[in-house]
Amino acid sequence: MNWSKIPSLAALRAFEAAAQHLNFSHAARELNVTHAAVAQHVRALEAEFNESLLVRQGRGLALTEAGTQLARSLNSGFSEIAAGVDLLRARSANRPLNITVTPAFAANWLMPRMGGFWAKHPEIPISINPSIGIVDMARDGYDLALRYGDGNWPGVMSEPLTSGDFLVVARPDLIGDRTVDCLSDVADLPWLLEEYMMERRAIVEREGIDFAQVNVTFLNTNGLVLSAALAGLGLTVQPRSLVEDEIKSGTLVKICEISQPGIGYYMVTLSMREPRGLRQFQKWLREVAKDKD
Repeated sequence: MNWSKIPSLAALRAFEAAAQHLNFSHAARELNVTHAAVAQHVRALEAEFNESLLVRQGRGLALTEAGTQLARSLNSGFSEIAAGVDLLRARSANRPLNITVTPAFAANWLMPRMGGFWAKHPEIPISINPSIGIVDMARDGYDLALRYGDGNWPGVMSEPLTSGDFLVVARPDLIGDRTVDCLSDVADLPWLLEEYMMERRAIVEREGIDFAQVNVTFLNTNGLVLSAALAGLGLTVQPRSLVEDEIKSGTLVKICEISQPGIGYYMVTLSMREPRGLRQFQKWLREVAKDKD
């Protein structure tokens, strides 16, 4: 479409309203502008078309033949636009809140707590999409992402949700009755790491463990790492938020804690998108995360 050949949409809206009401003042109130602004828009269109569109008739206005033709076309066009907008609004109102979250965070932190949200807000449907890949929230239609990092991602808004402290953990029977004061005391035990999370390997190596000298198994996902740790197959390093429940229940034991200021799980959103239910879900996430601190 060549927009350069189409008059100002503001002028067309003003004329369409004036044609509906046959009164500049009524049209001005509908559009929340002044009487003079509507009249000026109509005069500008008449000058562009070199045609009279509205003429005085008694105490009101009347459409000319050209004005009737333009008003009919505009009414049809604006009605189609309004129908398209209403359709999208209805679709947006009825669709579930679309969430992307890492699989490990979904399985170990979010899903065990989701029953509380659904009990509190049964009217808000949520679609939870586990993913470890980088997503384009606008392109892929996500309303909220729960991601691990420093929160410094371009083009989005991020808010800290959980702390970034790491815990080295294992099943109690893997440790047995040995005394553990530091990581060197368990250097002889097998380790479990997610294949692509090399920063976690670096964190442990900074604490004195040389992975070239220990038995380490790399698994494809952090979910597999946690399952293997719960099965007693090795030590692993995990964000506190993913293993705090297992530590409280006694299924895992904390070997040591490694602080990572500024790092953690973040709520990531887009500034121009606020679908139904997003604020309530974020408020609930904050409350649940605060209760766990």
